[in-house]
Amino acid sequence: MDALSDLSVLVTGGSRGLGLLLARQCVERRCDVTVVARDAAELEHAVELLRRRTRENTVTGRVCDVTDRAAVHEVIERTAADQHGLDVVLANAGNIQVGPAEESGTEAFRSAMETMFFGALHTSMEALPHLRESPAGGRLGLIGSIGGLLPVPHLVPYSCAKSAVAALAEGLHAEQAEHGVTVTAVHPGLMRTGSHRQVELSGDQGREFAWFATLAGLPGLSMDALRAAERIIRALERRRTRVVLTPAAQLGAKAYGVAPTLVTRTNDLVARLMPDPKQSGREGRSRWQSAVSALNDRAARRLNQTSGQPG
Repeated sequence: MDALSDLSVLVTGGSRGLGLLLARQCVERRCDVTVVARDAAELEHAVELLRRRTRENTVTGRVCDVTDRAAVHEVIERTAADQHGLDVVLANAGNIQVGPAEESGTEAFRSAMETMFFGALHTSMEALPHLRESPAGGRLGLIGSIGGLLPVPHLVPYSCAKSAVAALAEGLHAEQAEHGVTVTAVHPGLMRTGSHRQVELSGDQGREFAWFATLAGLPGLSMDALRAAERIIRALERRRTRVVLTPAAQLGAKAYGVAPTLVTRTNDLVARLMPDPKQSGREGRSRWQSAVSALNDRAARRLNQTSGQPG
């Protein structure tokens, strides 16, 4: 196995949640890490947390909106210059839209595509020339989702963007193999990252928040975020083509691959159980839902989930 240590790493969306944990894994491997995010205050706090874990290597924060390719170009060029190249890049910046597609409106789809797909595309296009020059052999990790392999009701804008990320990752993997660059497509299922604090809601917002927060924090269905980060970094170390996290996500992806019509019809039933915006006004999380999502609430406090800005 090729160890991921003492390398130059850049993580977008690295100021909180999964991105912060991915950066932490790299810091603990003695890598020089640059963390990229759009919220300056949140980024400053994340860098402070990461620097507490190392005295040997550098941790740098750079404010950047990944939807702006010129800004991404500048950040990557500065990082490559300061760190004498780039060996590993993780494109993790994202946002989550929860609610019926019709209620979300086209702007939610545009926001999802701009941040998650174009953000990953800009990062990839600007990073690849440097990754091809890496003496260690470049590694590019694109963070997709089970929602990109299996469309999910009330997460349609998110699923559309993550589907595009999946196609981008596998297409780039084929094209870059001859240049010694590995592109790893990462498709997590639900994780306890505290991301429910950041979702963009539409429809019956209270009930939409309740179901998402509950499932995202449900032990057995959701995965501990630290364990997810460890598995993602190991996948990059082993130069895996694709990794799907959580047993539920693996089962769903396999089922959709074998019997897509059956899974789509099952989703029809799932959609009927989702909140109906025409029946809004009910309470949000009940006591039992709050208890179930307590692990995710604790993760939010631990993983710098403080603002409402996309990562």
